[in-house]
Parts: sequence; C-alpha cells; structure tokens
Amino acid sequence: MRLHSHRFYGDNCTDQELWTSLRLSMKPSPEVLHYILTHFQWFWDLVNNSFLLKAFVKTFLKKKTIIFSYSHKVRTELIPSPPTYNSKYGYLNLESYSNISYYTRLLPPIPEDCPLPMGTKGKPQLPDPGVLTERFFRRKTFRPDPQGSNLMFAFMAQHFTHQFFKTDHSVQGGFTKALGHGVDAGNIYGDNLVRQHHLRLHEDGKLKYQTVNGDVYPPTAAEVPVHMLYPERILPEDRLAIGQEVFGLLPGLSMYATVWLREHNRVCDILKAEHPTWDDEQLFQTSRLIIIGEIINIIIEEYVQHLSGYLLKLKFDPTLLFNTHFQYSNRIALEFSHLYHWHPLMPDSFLIDGDDIPYSQFMYNTSLLMHYGVEKLVEAFSHQPAGQIGGGYNSHAVVLKVSEMVIRESRATRVQPFNEYRKRFNQKPYTSFYDLTGDVEMARGLEELYGDIDAVEFYPGLLLEHTRATSLFGESIVEMGAPFSLKGLMGNPICSPEYWKPSTFGGETGFNIVKTSTLKKLVCLNTKWCPYVDFHVPRNEDETNPGKPSTEL
Repeated sequence: MRLHSHRFYGDNCTDQELWTSLRLSMKPSPEVLHYILTHFQWFWDLVNNSFLLKAFVKTFLKKKTIIFSYSHKVRTELIPSPPTYNSKYGYLNLESYSNISYYTRLLPPIPEDCPLPMGTKGKPQLPDPGVLTERFFRRKTFRPDPQGSNLMFAFMAQHFTHQFFKTDHSVQGGFTKALGHGVDAGNIYGDNLVRQHHLRLHEDGKLKYQTVNGDVYPPTAAEVPVHMLYPERILPEDRLAIGQEVFGLLPGLSMYATVWLREHNRVCDILKAEHPTWDDEQLFQTSRLIIIGEIINIIIEEYVQHLSGYLLKLKFDPTLLFNTHFQYSNRIALEFSHLYHWHPLMPDSFLIDGDDIPYSQFMYNTSLLMHYGVEKLVEAFSHQPAGQIGGGYNSHAVVLKVSEMVIRESRATRVQPFNEYRKRFNQKPYTSFYDLTGDVEMARGLEELYGDIDAVEFYPGLLLEHTRATSLFGESIVEMGAPFSLKGLMGNPICSPEYWKPSTFGGETGFNIVKTSTLKKLVCLNTKWCPYVDFHVPRNEDETNPGKPSTEL
C-alpha cells in the first residue's frame, strides 16, 4: 500500500489507524469546502488559467461523483453503482438491479411495521400536504434568486431533467417511464422507437419540422401521430409534436425543443457534407451522439457552473476519469427526482417583448412561440429573474399542487426522513427546527405539525432549509444533488474510453462541435439574430445588446 493511502484494520477493515484518523479528521466539511470554492477570486483566477486547472477539476469530479468521499469510510460510494434498493425491496436482490421500470433508491423504504409514519419519531399522523404547502411553500412576495438565475436557467432545468424524470403516475410505487436513466436526449427524440420514428423525417438523418414565417418549428400533432399532453380544447393542429409529451405545457419548454430540433438538423447537414455516402440511419444516430455530447458539455460547463456558484472553472473532459475506478452506467434515484422539483423558480408572470403575460395565457399556448419567435423568447427569458428555490414562502399558487404531489408520492413510497439523508451524505443532522429553517415562525409551525426534527420529511426539509448566503438554496440540495448529477453526466457511455474519440462523432468536425458547444452557440447558430443568452440575468448593460450576427460566434 502506498504511503499516503488510508489504512484500516479489524474484522471488517473499518477501524482506522492513527495516521488515517488524523488525515480524515482534517478533511474540510462540505460547508468549508463550499466557502473555499466560492471565495478567494485571486486564487481561482490563478488555477483557472494554469496547468493546475485539470488537477483541480479531476479532484472535483472524483469528490462529487463519489469515487472518494468526505466520509470516514474511505471509498464509500454515496451513489451506489450497481444500484441497491427500490420502493418494493429494502434489501439487496437481483430485481432491484435488473428491473429498470423502478427508480432506484439510495436508502431503503421506511419499514412498514414501524410504529410511526416516519419510523420511530414524530407524530402519529403526518400533516396534510395541502396545509403544509399552503402554509410554508406559498409565495408571499416574489423573492428573486440572489445568484442571478433567470428563466432561461429555469426552463433548461425542466427541459433537461424531463428526459430522465418521467414518473409513472398510473401506478404507485416509484416507477418511471424513462428507459434511459440518464442523458439519452429522449426529450428530443422520444423515449421509445415508435415515437422516434414518427418524429424522424427519414431523410438525411433529420427530424420532421414545419416552417412558419420562414422559421423552423416542431411539426404539429395533426401531422405527426404522437401522443402529447394538452387540454382537450387544444386542437391537434395547435399541438406541437415533441419528443417529451408534456413539453406543450410551457412555451419555454417548446422554445428549447425548437432550438434542439434546429441544432440536430444543422448537425445532420454538416455530417452529410463530410460523409456523402452515409445513409439516413447513420446520419441520425451520429447526430444524436453529438447532440448528447453538446447537452452534457453545456450542462457541466455552464448550467452546473452557474448552479454551484464556484469560482473553479468546471470543464467537461471525460479523459480525467479514464485512469480511475468508474462505472459508465447510471440509474435514476427516486430521491433525486424528488430533490429536483424546483418550482419556486417560476415567476409571477412572464415578461416578453414589453408584454406581461399571466399563467392563464402562457400555459399550453403554442402560438406564443411562433408569435414572438425563438429570438425574442430567449432575450426575454435571459433577462427575467427566476425565484429563489430554498427558504420557503416562494412557490407561485399555480405550482403548489406539484409540491403536494411530491409529498404524497414520498409518503406512498415511504421515503426516509430528511435527517437520515443528511447523515447518508455525511452532513450533520439538524438538531432543531430553527437549526433547519433559521426562521422562528416557520420553526414553530413545523414543530407543531411534525413534533420532532427527525420526523421532517425529505422534500419539505430540502425546500424549507435555510439558504446559504446569496445562494439559490440551502446546503443539502447542493451536497445531495451534485453527486447524483455528475454521476449521471459522467456515467454516460459517450464519456467512456470506448466512445470518447473522434470516430464516434463522425470525425474531428463532429467531435469539435461537442467540445466547443456553448449555450450561446446553440441558440445563435440556429436563429436569425443573436439575442442576449445566458443562465444569469445581465450583469451590466454591455451584455444586453442584441442583434450580433450568428456568424460571429
């Protein structure tokens, strides 16, 4: 064993030798590490512009994908691979591993024979979800995210995650309709072959589309017979046919669907020029791999970068993990699905090109996309602040039902208490309701409803936890969400040594599209003029000037 390795002894090799105990006790806590990563600008400027960057990013990926952990159990994987439990089985078995119709589970369900709903602590009856959300979630006054997140970020969060968060509400028990369990772009291409083939043009690898006022948009459901979730009052010719059946709900989702459709067809044209002998199938399949690569690159280098608030510049470089123990596979956990319900991001209304549009005129209104065009929607969404997720009291009344649904689903699947997950992710459990919320009134109300801090449910704990200073949410969502996210992103097969090479993406040109992709390129290479586009509201007036030609990227 190398000199700097950790040493253990005992029957199960869990007792620490003195040097190991000292080394591990000196590891920074998640809170200290977060502080270091979000302060000392001069130091991170040095790192980001030197040979040190790769080493720091490699360490970050190892920590966050939990090849190593902060735990006093060396090499304990916080996100187990292969998966362990599901909602039916609280013990290891082949069904939990092989039945991908289930979400996996990080912690086993609360045993059915426990004396109380949350195990052994708390009150004999949990608070009514409607009362809980109305009292602690409902927005009093819109509170913008102090990190500067905008609606472009909020809609990306929904569009991106709905390729692998597809809870099957027709059955109880933590089932998912998403077969990919990761970034497979099923939200663009459909989650099954039948839907995919309906959406494909079957010519030059492209997807079907319609042209309105000279611009490309998704085809209508009248033209493409795929199931889309719209109210009955919306006619088939007014429904857009998209890979994800719920994306007609909000024009922000239809906007992203339109941009990715245009990008796919643009990539097909590039590949066809490079490989004139390729047939439709090879052009489609290779373009899909490029799109998946672009998604992961943008999510890590811009979306996760913004979300973290870190001064360390994150880089999407799969080669950093090639010489480490890492499994290129992923299963979506039920807890991750619950954690990612970030509906406080949604504003009170939508400000587009001088118009103030209420929810009643925004939801299921596909005409807004064609009326304003992608450029004006991007411009508007990039300027409008999103709400702060953590701290409670910031969910619009329209989305309260979704929070209720998550809480009911959590109870039906017997998700363990919030503090149990704090411990699972090596965080100190909260000892009081005020410790959790930092708000006297909320703490008293929660104590009245739950009785014991160890009985607070997982999702309410995440959403009501006091936020970090000038942050989108509290410590727990970051420390729990990051390992799930980066394991899912870096566990994608395109990140493996077998896939991560030019030939996978049709040569150096396709490989370069992946490695140099940005949110701005995604939008501006597929629009007539280049709007201000970012996940952050403009920091100064110079950023807001639209109209830059797409060719100048």
